Amino acid sequence: MTPDEFIGKWRAVELKERSASQSHFNDLCRLLALPDPIAADPKGEWFAFEHGVSKAGGGEGWADVWRKDCFGWEYKGKRRDLKAALNQLLGYSQSLGSLPLLIVSDTDRIEIHTNWNNTVQKKYDLSLDDLRDAGKRDLLRACFTDPEKLKPAQTRADLTEEAAQKFVAIAERLRQRRHDPHAVAHFVNRLVFCMFAEDVGLLPDGLFSAMIEECRGNNAHLFQDNAAILFRAMRDKGGKVGFKPVEWFNGGLFDSDEALPLTYADIDDLKRAAHLNWSDIDPSIMGTLFERGLDPDKRSQLGAHYTDRDKIMMIVTPVIVEPLLAEWAARKRAGFGPICNC
Repeated sequence: MTPDEFIGKWRAVELKERSASQSHFNDLCRLLALPDPIAADPKGEWFAFEHGVSKAGGGEGWADVWRKDCFGWEYKGKRRDLKAALNQLLGYSQSLGSLPLLIVSDTDRIEIHTNWNNTVQKKYDLSLDDLRDAGKRDLLRACFTDPEKLKPAQTRADLTEEAAQKFVAIAERLRQRRHDPHAVAHFVNRLVFCMFAEDVGLLPDGLFSAMIEECRGNNAHLFQDNAAILFRAMRDKGGKVGFKPVEWFNGGLFDSDEALPLTYADIDDLKRAAHLNWSDIDPSIMGTLFERGLDPDKRSQLGAHYTDRDKIMMIVTPVIVEPLLAEWAARKRAGFGPICNC
């Protein structure tokens, strides 16, 4: 099948997901000169349509296409939300095993998401017209034959250290300006938490980044008051920043609205950190930064210590993650919407 034949056929198709998905995938295989699942593996032992899986929240499901050690592939109807398809695959991840690639498509678009452990995740977007490009077709073919070609070079540890260095520099300058070490550590972790919260949508879209941008250059003096307004909104139920409602964040991190003044150099480091992909940064950075934010002579006195991520997850998984998954599954069965324990 030629690229023009494939594009011409599938640009016109308006069928629903179930009617179109397997035909689309088989045509892709023909375009890439690869055997389709039935031709390659008649028994469905390593390459199959409708591969049975167990869902993370309980129950059974089916991955639209599965190729062992290569990818899980999920379809949605044309112009539907591919993020929902990706979340569906992520919900199957324990059952599918450690697949290096998660691929979603609506027949017009193909998104390839890398999924290696301890690497920065990368997304490749392919449109129908992109398939005229031999290089893009080679990229897609590698998903079947050599997924390692798509493996990102940067690890999560590298990215986490890059982010940590920005906040370490801010913390050191704050200590040099004679701010209390414990207040510095607490404040820096608030900033880090805001980065994570914005990335996952717990803060209104772009709110924290916009605040940083507003305070760049000669406006660095505005940051302390603006941050205090945000922290207060996060602390109090029904909080708002301007007209934008802000989720309530209970717990000790936002126990006050105290913010420290930042300089131009501090804001610049904060801006650089905000540009990083925080979904790939290890949350254990908060423990590391709390330690580094403290004066070395005060650490033992304050009882601050760093707990590695595996030990954190040993506590978090049974106490928080598993109950939340069970509650989410129960709410779905009952027909209710998502939960938010913020």
